[in-house]
Amino acid sequence: MGFGSYDESEQQQQNVSDEDDEDAAVNVHENDYEGEMTVETGDSTDNLIGQLQEIKENKESEEE
Repeated sequence: MGFGSYDESEQQQQNVSDEDDEDAAVNVHENDYEGEMTVETGDSTDNLIGQLQEIKENKESEEE
C-alpha cells in the first residue's frame, strides 16, 4: 500500500452491539457533590497576607 491507501474492508459497515456501548459509557454525575462547604477563619486578610509573606521569606532563606 502506498501513501494514502486504505483497506476497503475497514470502511465497510461493522455490526456493533449497543449493549457494549452502554456498559462502557462514563457516568459524569456519579460523584457529584450535593452538600455545602463553608470556611470560617478568625484571621483578617492582612494577617493572612503577613503569614504568606513569612512563609515566602522562610522558603527563600532555606534555598540560599
